[in-house]
Amino acid sequence: MFNRSGEPRPEYRELLKAFLAMPAEELEARKRSADLSFLTEGITFTVYGREEGTERIFPYDLLPRIVTHQEWEIISKGLEQRIMALNLFLRDIYHEGKILNDGVVPREIVYTCRHFRREMRGLQVPRNIYIAVTGSDLLRLSTGEFVVLEDNLRVPSGVSYMLTNRRAMKRTLPQLFRKYRVRPIDHYAQMLLSTLRSLAPESRPEPTIVLLTPGSYNSAYFEHTYLARQMGIELVEGRDLLVHDNFVYMRTTAGLRRVDVIYRRVDDDFSDPLAFRPDSILGVAGLLNAYRSGNVTIANAFGTGVADDKAIYAYVPRIIRYYLGEEPLLNNVETFLLSDDVQREHVLANLASMVVKPVGESGGYGMLIGPHSTPEQRTRFRDAINANPRNFIAQPTLTFSRAPCLMGDRIEPRHVDLRPYILYGDQIHIAPGGLTRVALQKGSLVVNSSQGGGSKDTWVLEE
Repeated sequence: MFNRSGEPRPEYRELLKAFLAMPAEELEARKRSADLSFLTEGITFTVYGREEGTERIFPYDLLPRIVTHQEWEIISKGLEQRIMALNLFLRDIYHEGKILNDGVVPREIVYTCRHFRREMRGLQVPRNIYIAVTGSDLLRLSTGEFVVLEDNLRVPSGVSYMLTNRRAMKRTLPQLFRKYRVRPIDHYAQMLLSTLRSLAPESRPEPTIVLLTPGSYNSAYFEHTYLARQMGIELVEGRDLLVHDNFVYMRTTAGLRRVDVIYRRVDDDFSDPLAFRPDSILGVAGLLNAYRSGNVTIANAFGTGVADDKAIYAYVPRIIRYYLGEEPLLNNVETFLLSDDVQREHVLANLASMVVKPVGESGGYGMLIGPHSTPEQRTRFRDAINANPRNFIAQPTLTFSRAPCLMGDRIEPRHVDLRPYILYGDQIHIAPGGLTRVALQKGSLVVNSSQGGGSKDTWVLEE
């Protein structure tokens, strides 16, 4: 909100003026109103491992984050470039493997990734599009530059909170919202539906599209129900589907109905017990064979997780240069590969200042935040790294941006990141904004919802 000299940034002046003019009682009343709307609509998220209970109302901060038109132009072009390159990378490694033969990305990094699916080798996916839905996490550094922290290509979540945050903001501060020329995001669900429809088998001009959920015990179940409702498609679990003669059908009260596109929110491992984990009860037996036969589209494709392996992330700038012949418009965070002896030695000598992450995890699980860690935690991570170096990467602890948040009756700064959502079908769409995630604990650098983080509305301004 403020620049280095303590002056409010131009885009925040009207917002600051409005909040300073608002009596504390009115501000509190509007906050309660927003909280109540989240409560009555059941906008929840499951936080695993908390003793006080797992499901809770998703924390929402009343103060929006503002992104200027100029900043968004760079972000959106950079994300478009990145997603195009990652998609070409997936196409390549499951077919010719040119980038591996040319030594741009080490073959062993790809083949040792637990998300690499040998079942996908040589399989032609619709329109050659592997990643239809992406959520990339961005940080803003003290220089003002946005950098990519990681790409979420498997089952990126959180977009429903982006949409519900906007609705809450419009209801809670309607006059202030109208004063700003904020780019709309309300059409996201229809853009997603259009993207999924564009990937349907060519022989199915009026495809049946479903959203496959693991069920009500999944942490993002609210989002699954919300998106299915917004798109007007069926929300199904594995037990609602069956495969016969390599076609997928949905059980309905009127009999079986063929399914053409599945927007799955189930991990690869659990999607098909015949192909992946035989003990899974969440998937559909024979789904991979139906997919291989071209009778159904799966979004995102099986095997996309190899491209969001955090060790592969370190190679994304090279991947962009290799396939597109361009310099990356969005930089990576400096990343150390612990399978490399020299880099591992450097990280182990500086664990107290590093962030260490398992390469295949998401949601902020299993991380070491060096500056906030204990000697015992660092010893445990040192042993784990030495036992399996390929399983970890490390990054320097960054000073990334903070945003003002309403904490009780005070406004205090909290660290934030930004997760924009990118859709890739017959064309690329990026919802102008994204989910701004907030580290609610003072001084914390962990913004993940699954670790107790909150969120706020993101305003991308018109030119």
